[in-house]
Amino acid sequence: MRRRIVNHLEGDRGSALVEFTFLGVLLLVPLVYVLISAFTLQSAAYGLTGAAREAGRVFVLADSSDAAVDQARVAADVALLDQGVDPAQVTLDVTCAASPCLTPGGRVDIELRTTVALPFVPSFLQGPRGIPVSTRQSVVVDAFRQVRP
Repeated sequence: MRRRIVNHLEGDRGSALVEFTFLGVLLLVPLVYVLISAFTLQSAAYGLTGAAREAGRVFVLADSSDAAVDQARVAADVALLDQGVDPAQVTLDVTCAASPCLTPGGRVDIELRTTVALPFVPSFLQGPRGIPVSTRQSVVVDAFRQVRP
């Protein structure tokens, strides 16, 4: 009786390794994809946040409102490129609480928006939209600054 049990168990040698490898790969591939997707979204969100902060700082230091928008766009583009985000896909909106925009003590709101495509998914499966990401930064113009147009 004992001999039959031992012979029966000897026939299963090596199958546990195959099952473990198969299940490990089966569970690991979706986990890695979810992590890559999350890191891609986080990178875009971090890039937008940094770009909005830098655009706001540059905006309130500009000499005129017209130059401020252009300088803010350049600063945002540099910050976005640093994080691997395509600046052409990002929209920048500037809203001023006071008129003229650079009035001392006035608030300036900078908003950046983009859409992040999921990695490794063809465009015809994603449709026209990806995952929207946006950020908003409020900056106050220095109260002791000279009024500029």
